Amino acid sequence: MLDWLNANVEWWHWVILGMVLIGLETMALTFLLLGIGVAAILTGTLAYLFDLSFSTELLIWSILSTLFVVGWWRFIRQRTVSESGQPNYRVDTKGTVTEGIEPPQRGKVLFDIPVLGNREWPAFADEPLAVGTKVRIVDVSGQLIKVTPLKEN
Repeated sequence: MLDWLNANVEWWHWVILGMVLIGLETMALTFLLLGIGVAAILTGTLAYLFDLSFSTELLIWSILSTLFVVGWWRFIRQRTVSESGQPNYRVDTKGTVTEGIEPPQRGKVLFDIPVLGNREWPAFADEPLAVGTKVRIVDVSGQLIKVTPLKEN
């Protein structure tokens, strides 16, 4: 089988495989197939430039695919703000006050995107905030979210 693959798999097969994987990525939207497809295209390019056996091409593709997938995983992994495990991308999330906030009392805020699984959260602020005020998250304290009004530019 390996002899047949060595004799019949050409460099352009890798390029076509890469294009198919990148095309499938447009439907999957995970970026996983993108890295594997780019690795296949790079493998095809190396096979075009150098006379490589199929085993070597497969090894190169495996290594490049692994590097792309691990690199992508490290890139999208959530970084934590504190030891409480709150992710960075939730801080600065924008929302609208739905129940007025009068310190020291709390109100409610409806966020544009879900925060830790919910769109509406009890919130508190250092200053009074009326219903309809646009706010952003500045801190998460247990089950309460501290907000501040958005500055008008």
